[in-house]
Amino acid sequence: MGTYIIRRLLWVIVLLFLVSLLTFIIFYLFPSADPAALRAGRQPNPALVEQIRQSLGLDKPWYVQYGRYMKNLILHFDLGTSYQNNISVKEQIFQRLPATISLTVGAVVVWVVAGVSVGILSAVKRRTWLDRTAMTGALIGISAPVYWLGLVALYLFANDIGKIKIFSGANSYVPLSQDPAKWFSSLILPWLVLAASFAAFYARLLRANLLETMSEDYIRTARAKGLGERRVIMRHGVRSAMTPVVTALGLDIGILLGGAILTESVFNIPGVGRLAYDAITRSDLPMIQGTVLFGAFFIVMANLVVDIAYAFLDPRVRYS
Repeated sequence: MGTYIIRRLLWVIVLLFLVSLLTFIIFYLFPSADPAALRAGRQPNPALVEQIRQSLGLDKPWYVQYGRYMKNLILHFDLGTSYQNNISVKEQIFQRLPATISLTVGAVVVWVVAGVSVGILSAVKRRTWLDRTAMTGALIGISAPVYWLGLVALYLFANDIGKIKIFSGANSYVPLSQDPAKWFSSLILPWLVLAASFAAFYARLLRANLLETMSEDYIRTARAKGLGERRVIMRHGVRSAMTPVVTALGLDIGILLGGAILTESVFNIPGVGRLAYDAITRSDLPMIQGTVLFGAFFIVMANLVVDIAYAFLDPRVRYS
């Protein structure tokens, strides 16, 4: 296991290098706008644009810019400085990260509890009205885009504009350290909206795998030994059926920690996803590079955690 983890960590370094190189090349070769011109203002003159380009180092070849970027990253963990406001990219990301973590953790709890519960119930009550109702609801949840669901939720339930004023609306996020009660109330609606499609997907995934698992020979053997049906389902069936769910969970957590762009934008939550969106619209390459690297890091680390968890969920899995 130790050798496997070390080998995977080395691959993490290689993958992050490739991601950073690919991101740099894409935004250098296919820029949506000139960062120097954007920073110069609405009516820039050529001399000012050229001066800004030289001060930002944009007049150098791309490989020189990338080499300098990687040198600062490796030696000083320096992700560069924003082209737009001269703020450290690393400081900006770490400042926004708590909001993204808060959104992700709460949504994960909601969708895992709801998705796993509904999936088990639907598999146990197969072909009943309860199963059909749950799977119909899951299909609707998967089909509904997050941004649309968020706007509908705000229209119906937000305190400021909603028809049924229950939850805090957009622009209401408060950091946990500032006011825990307002922090919790401001994230209830984003948690529910973000978790809806994931919960629906997990319910359908677990139901399908649990139905397949319950037809296996070792399940029939467990029943023949006189084990209770609840123990057979939970101890033997669900444990085996959870393997693909854990895979999806690891990937989803990694992706969301890199930034839930749509949810953060709809509810105006100052997280990493909103930071990445603003950076893309402003052609702020250092900020884009930093957020992409953070997202890639969370995804590959989540994959590593998932692979290790397999050994505990399924005794048949062994790593050499």
